[in-house]
Amino acid sequence: MTSFITLNERGTVTLPAKLRKSAGLRAKDILMAEVTPMGILLRPTVTLPVEIYSEDRIQEFDQGEEDLSVAMKQAGLTRGA
Repeated sequence: MTSFITLNERGTVTLPAKLRKSAGLRAKDILMAEVTPMGILLRPTVTLPVEIYSEDRIQEFDQGEEDLSVAMKQAGLTRGA
């Protein structure tokens, strides 16, 4: 599908609804813009939330690992088995 779009004074472009629909794009999707030998390429990207762990949260993980290790030993299991 080919569409002609206009760049406004602020550098913003609006992708026509048919083009967005055919590409499976929705409002607030993030696109990556890349300059290629053929021109500007727009590609959808995937973003994943990042959790920054506090010292308290890290201690929770460590305690969970310790609890799991104890439970496995009590059950006669070892890690990797």
